[in-house]
Amino acid sequence: MNTEETKAPVEEATVTAPAAEAAPQRGFRGPRRDNNGRPGRGPRRENGRRNEAPAEEGPQLMEKVVYVNRCAKVVKGGRRFSFSALIVVGDQKGKVGYGFGKANEVSDAIRKGTDAAKRAMKNVVVVNETLPHETYSEFGGAKIVLKPAASGTGLVASAKVRSVLEAAGVSNVIAKSLGSSNAANVVKATMQAMLSMRTADTVLSARGKKKKDASL
Repeated sequence: MNTEETKAPVEEATVTAPAAEAAPQRGFRGPRRDNNGRPGRGPRRENGRRNEAPAEEGPQLMEKVVYVNRCAKVVKGGRRFSFSALIVVGDQKGKVGYGFGKANEVSDAIRKGTDAAKRAMKNVVVVNETLPHETYSEFGGAKIVLKPAASGTGLVASAKVRSVLEAAGVSNVIAKSLGSSNAANVVKATMQAMLSMRTADTVLSARGKKKKDASL
């Protein structure tokens, strides 16, 4: 009886030994490789995150909310409000545009107006941070007069006209609104006045003359 009891554990050990040896073993891992297939270390991490290259930023644009209007529609359940926003966008280097957006929320209306203004940006003439000459423009009931001013004068204009001039990069101008104070018409009249301006070189080249022959 004693011999049988001592043999049983030996048989169990011989059966379980091959199972332990058959367990899969992890193979050798080669060196890390970069995106080009060359061996090297991966990007370092800070606070558990990989260092990513900063995204390239485009030109800085100046965005101004000129006017936000609220409209109420009376329905059976009460009132439904919607909003419209007039936005002016410019790079302060002679490029400016305006946009109009409508939505049920103010933030959505501003976003739509900003996107529309960026798509509608146009180049205007700016000479030494002022305008090349005096101009007059009408749009609807709005009437705008713009006059160039000496350095240090600043922008003598209303908030609606000022928003367009600042976005275009104009710093010295004397402006006067003679007609309607409707925000959309004032902005459109200002843009129309700035787009109609031309420098002396442009006028002379259109006449087939050079700057030297201006006196002829």
